[in-house]
Amino acid sequence: MNILLLGPQGSGKGTQAKRISATYGIPQVATGDMIREMKERDTPLGRRVREIYDRGELVDDETIIDLIRDRLDRGDTIPGFILDGFPRNMAQAEALDVLLRELDRDLDVVFEFQVPDRATLLDRMVKRAAEEGRSDDTPDAIRKRLAIYDAETAPLIEYYRSTRGNVVGIHADRPVDDVFVEVRQAVDQVAARA
Repeated sequence: MNILLLGPQGSGKGTQAKRISATYGIPQVATGDMIREMKERDTPLGRRVREIYDRGELVDDETIIDLIRDRLDRGDTIPGFILDGFPRNMAQAEALDVLLRELDRDLDVVFEFQVPDRATLLDRMVKRAAEEGRSDDTPDAIRKRLAIYDAETAPLIEYYRSTRGNVVGIHADRPVDDVFVEVRQAVDQVAARA
């Protein structure tokens, strides 16, 4: 089962990806986690990623695509994977399509995590930043990333809806357990049709 999670930062994609991974035994491929690991490395690439991320900007497409390619080449993704935080724009979506064709795979389901109230997202992310000590999650950086999401990532929902027809909307502004019930029902329905 190959799953893509789309939704603004703070919508609960990472939380739900961990639950999907534990329930179905497929790895979470989280670009945010990969970037956070990379930015802690004292290498030229690590320092570059850290500077970009601390400014609240997104890491360039080429670097992200290389990270994803490397991750999907590993054997533990053969039964499936959960893409969390990728793709973020049309160029990445198109590059992902090429990569998946090369790997003879496709996306079985695309989840759209919906949280209409931006204040809810901001509150969630500020709280997470405090709990996890994330210096990059300042209110200004969060607002900047949400604006980038609206401009660059949100249009992917229609792209996947029109090219694959497998987009499932999830009301992600509810309690975590309620959201997971909805996610699991959808995954089970897709698996039953496969």
